Amino acid sequence: MECHYCDRGADITVEKEGVQVGVCEEHFREQMEELSDADWLNGLDDELDIDRSE
Repeated sequence: MECHYCDRGADITVEKEGVQVGVCEEHFREQMEELSDADWLNGLDDELDIDRSE
């Protein structure tokens, strides 16, 4: 599978409802960086009730 953003091989793939998408490590990191700047992520931990005590 190729990266969704370029012609390199996909290092990471995800599937949802039968649709599979892959990204290379570079584009994965870019997308994660962009998400980390998103305001909607503030407080998401509380909404998801994530237990990180383990």
